[in-house]
Amino acid sequence: MTSSPTGGLAGVHIAVTRPPEQASRLTAAITAEGGQVISFPLLDIQGLQDLSAFHAAIAPLSQFDWVIFISSNAVQHGMPLLQQAGIPAQLKFAAIGPTTAASLQGFGVTEILTPSERFDSEALLALPALQQMQGQRVLIVRGVGGREVLAETLKQRGADVVFGECYRRVNPQSSAQVLAQAYDEGKLQAIVVTSSEALRFLLDLAQVAAWLKATPLFVNHARIAEQAKAAKLTVYCSGVSGDTAMLELLKSHLQA
Repeated sequence: MTSSPTGGLAGVHIAVTRPPEQASRLTAAITAEGGQVISFPLLDIQGLQDLSAFHAAIAPLSQFDWVIFISSNAVQHGMPLLQQAGIPAQLKFAAIGPTTAASLQGFGVTEILTPSERFDSEALLALPALQQMQGQRVLIVRGVGGREVLAETLKQRGADVVFGECYRRVNPQSSAQVLAQAYDEGKLQAIVVTSSEALRFLLDLAQVAAWLKATPLFVNHARIAEQAKAAKLTVYCSGVSGDTAMLELLKSHLQA
């Protein structure tokens, strides 16, 4: 005789759209609460085969005042290359949020400028250390493409800004049939989305499918929530990054 699952998410089926290597802690936490996880990664992070542009960008590394990392992926792909080039003593580090900062700490960086809330470009730009940027040289390490508000604002404040792009984000899924079938079987009660690009890929795959409109999204940032609302989807936002906040958000709305 098998026992029924117990916990705050018992019997709830939740699709997690993060890359598997970044979803393990949340998956374990959901499972520990009795939930069933559908792994449906919508982002695959790939290092660039041609890094010549990145190496050209960091060639004058000794002349930079700041290096800003946009994500933990930027740290994982970019920091080894910076270390190979030789990090100058005067270089100051900034990270878009605590997860990115923790990745930098893993490379031995101890002093990191990080927002204390709403972890995005706007929050980073609001910090006092980045107000007077006249004559400052800034390297922004990121994936190919992305938002321009950070670079544009720093330029307006007088900084010389250079991008170091060291990875790209691709959608590994060719269709959303797995999620559609799960919904039809009553085995899809929520979808976790933690990046704007992942949501864009989901919308590209599902279009205006009824199952997507009927399934609430759980996100960690107001910008992603706004994107979901614009698509007329039901969305709940933690407003805080991290697996603990996401788990509590899921439990507060899905608890059996």
